[in-house]
Amino acid sequence: VQLQASGGGLVQPGGSLNLSCGISGFKLEYYNIAWIRQAPGKERKAVSCTSTSTGPLYYLDSAKGRFTISRDNAKNTVYLQMNSLRPEDTAVYYCAANYYGCTYLPGEYEYRGQGTQVTVSS
Repeated sequence: VQLQASGGGLVQPGGSLNLSCGISGFKLEYYNIAWIRQAPGKERKAVSCTSTSTGPLYYLDSAKGRFTISRDNAKNTVYLQMNSLRPEDTAVYYCAANYYGCTYLPGEYEYRGQGTQVTVSS
């Protein structure tokens, strides 16, 4: 099982990034996938989750209206479109998978991949 996040980088405040999570080892259509982030010195936080049974979930109030999670089961890939980025969005973002459902608790996900660094700075 492998989840590989990509698409991070350095962006100015107000800019956009589109993160991708490439998945191998299981079929995406059966799994719930979350984007989780961890800023330096802070605890991990679930940002958003795409469920197999419900619509997308957004756990961070600050992400609502700015971030959009989506999935392409045929490509086994999940995306996180991030717009109007702010310095406080700076963190390592990684994707995680859970067969049983979405949860706001990062530790509940069965699989977690390597992260991608997002830095928002002028």
